[in-house]
Amino acid sequence: MKTVSENRAFGGVQGVYTHASDVCGGDMTFGLFLPEEAEQGAVPLVWYLSGLTCTHENAMVKAGAQRWAADHGLALVFPDTSPRGPGVADDPAYDLGQGAGFYVNATEAPWAPHFRMWDYVTEELPRVLFNAFPLDEERQSITGHSMGGHGALTIAMSLPGRFRSVSAFAPIANPTQSDWGRKQLTAYLGADTAKWAAHDATLLMKKRGFDGPMLIDQGASDQFIDLLRPEALAEAIAAHRQGAVFRMQKGYDHSYFFVATFMEHHMGFHAAALNV
Repeated sequence: MKTVSENRAFGGVQGVYTHASDVCGGDMTFGLFLPEEAEQGAVPLVWYLSGLTCTHENAMVKAGAQRWAADHGLALVFPDTSPRGPGVADDPAYDLGQGAGFYVNATEAPWAPHFRMWDYVTEELPRVLFNAFPLDEERQSITGHSMGGHGALTIAMSLPGRFRSVSAFAPIANPTQSDWGRKQLTAYLGADTAKWAAHDATLLMKKRGFDGPMLIDQGASDQFIDLLRPEALAEAIAAHRQGAVFRMQKGYDHSYFFVATFMEHHMGFHAAALNV
């Protein structure tokens, strides 16, 4: 692992690191904020998964999460959204290819050799983090924005017991029924729609739900709301009788201004679930 940068922030350290990824077949980059408490021992970890077009850097510099994480003694990890570099497949569209990994393991050409973001986020990157940094593996939570909200919800529901809590900002909530989903799931997983169900938060909610607290914020003036389909997830939450808070925030759009506005609430929500 190589240290790209480390900066003092809110009493802790905001670092950026690269490492060789066997899963993705190349170097991957992630950001990690460690609070001051990490100098004394292992601290709880919150995962932040980013959305379309983002790298590790977008949330790291725009979401304002470090301030609130530091208040609660939480570490924050910001993975990249896809593999990158020479030899990695890409597409001219912003919503497919590099920057748009959708947190799945691709099985189709030309994506399959590198686009294994599910395994990267759920298996490989955790091994890197817990081997190298003072993090408490027994206390983890997860959140994300847009495509990253989709990833956070599907991963949390698919790995019972891994995460104490899950939250999302404007998640792609029902991708099997949206143009933000059908295009990418076809490209990465093929035309068999039965293979898509494991990556749809609405379908997973109907099937199994989440074994912990859930918080979702959606901007009522989100310019992409028809693609996100929050109403489908809200209906599934009610039908499953899931313990959840689903908030439609009047006047807010899809931007990081929206994310930053409610980040304090999300960090406090996860801190409570992580007993800090």
